[in-house]
Amino acid sequence: MKWHHEAVTTPAEQRLRDLALLRRARDRMDRDHAQPLDVEQVAAGVGMSAGHFSRSFRAAYGETPYAYLMTRRIERAMSLLRRGDLSVTDVALAVGCQSLGTFTTRFTELVGLSPGAYRRQMADAVAGLPTLVTREAARPVRNREAAAHLTVLR
Repeated sequence: MKWHHEAVTTPAEQRLRDLALLRRARDRMDRDHAQPLDVEQVAAGVGMSAGHFSRSFRAAYGETPYAYLMTRRIERAMSLLRRGDLSVTDVALAVGCQSLGTFTTRFTELVGLSPGAYRRQMADAVAGLPTLVTREAARPVRNREAAAHLTVLR
């Protein structure tokens, strides 16, 4: 009789596999941020349950998948608002937000200004500057980066 030998996965090996899957999921959120995405859909795309995916993502990246996705959307929205040719509603829809209220709330939390106020303030401030410079200078600071950002400024 032959014994069937199953590969034994150590916790370290499983963690490395999970991290590779999480990177794939994060890359998908970066690439498809304007598409309707939810945690269940992204988790299924990498073969994880939604609960395991959310816990693992937060442990690896310090924020929930939803918070990460919304930050990507807000960063893109900031760029679109600086252009000045779209309404706030059009920008919200263009970055994948279905609710204008949720978009405005999250934008204001991350940026410190409402989308409309941001667009008005940035219109004159970025005139003539290269896109790369304006994107870096206007990048939102997530909560976990805020302490490090403030320490650098001191």
